[in-house]
Amino acid sequence: MGTFSITIQVGNLNGEHFEDVEVMVDTGAITTVIPRTILEGLGINPTKRETFEYAGGERVQLDMAEARAKVDGKDTITWVIFGEDGMSPLLGAYTLEGVLMAVDPYNQRLIPVVGSLK
Repeated sequence: MGTFSITIQVGNLNGEHFEDVEVMVDTGAITTVIPRTILEGLGINPTKRETFEYAGGERVQLDMAEARAKVDGKDTITWVIFGEDGMSPLLGAYTLEGVLMAVDPYNQRLIPVVGSLK
């Protein structure tokens, strides 16, 4: 389906401090990945460690925490992975669901969606 980049804002849970982050929108990404240095600079500390699997099958343990994310002006609390050296910042589906946005891969953009109660 392809990938493209956008800029989002990531902040601490209190919403006091935000930083712009260019992230890749990848339709296969579940959880948002933000560089560790940015998260720590915002005063966000890991609260749990979980196992994740790369496309090639390799499994790794990575730190996670809750943070605020603003996507196209919409604000949500979301889980983020503390990206290690070499990991690209990614916008994951969990965060997109929180701001009721979906990927339009043909036009390489995000589009608003209506929440479903079905």
